Amino acid sequence: MPPAVRISVAAPAYNEAANIAAAVTEWRDYLAGHPAIDAWEIVVCDDGSTDGTGAILAGLRETCPELVVVGFGRNRGAGAAIAEAIARTRLDWVVLLDSDGQFPIANLDAFLERVRAGESDAFSGARIRKADGLAYRWGSAASGAVSNLTHGTRYRDYNSIFKVVRGPLLRSLPLESGGMNCSTEITARIAELGRTWVEIPIEHRERGGGARGWRFWRGARDRALFVGYLAYRRWLLRRGVLRLPEVPATSAEPERVR
Repeated sequence: MPPAVRISVAAPAYNEAANIAAAVTEWRDYLAGHPAIDAWEIVVCDDGSTDGTGAILAGLRETCPELVVVGFGRNRGAGAAIAEAIARTRLDWVVLLDSDGQFPIANLDAFLERVRAGESDAFSGARIRKADGLAYRWGSAASGAVSNLTHGTRYRDYNSIFKVVRGPLLRSLPLESGGMNCSTEITARIAELGRTWVEIPIEHRERGGGARGWRFWRGARDRALFVGYLAYRRWLLRRGVLRLPEVPATSAEPERVR
């Protein structure tokens, strides 16, 4: 029988008072009750929230010692928050999630056996039906198409945040995005290394409550600029102007808790 999995959940949170308690509770109950999961932790980075998100997380910690809360004194953007959450994880595999409740953690059911079988070091959820509005879906499809063309890939959902990645590999990535482009960057960084994402269909649902933390037109502009940056970076890598970072070998032994 394949060994049980040691999993860290990493998530950013910005003004998610309407959703964070339900999200963390859902994650905790799933992780604690799954027979294929050995050890687990939840790492949430509070990105300078002003609506009580931090106080709710502090209260959740009283009944969930596996919850690790880190935070910024001011809002620095989803990219910085997810990078900080990833850096604070300790276990062998990292699951990336949002705190708005749009990605059910039960999606992991389709991942765990393939993770345990050693099929890949990087798995990504491909949303069967995106619950976002038409404009957001169009923007995601356009940036995904350009990113696939840039990196010579054919991923169905390039921008999905729901990912399961071997911990040492994910923690070694030098992430730079400051806004909502963190998922696109993580997909691109793994592709740059010549690693292949295994895509698995997942459910995507509407936000549990509250409002998005970014404006559409500003977000669309920033995404276009960031995708252009990734294309330029790819061009520099091909010409040897930039070099790839050192990353752990795929055959590395599982890390022990520090």
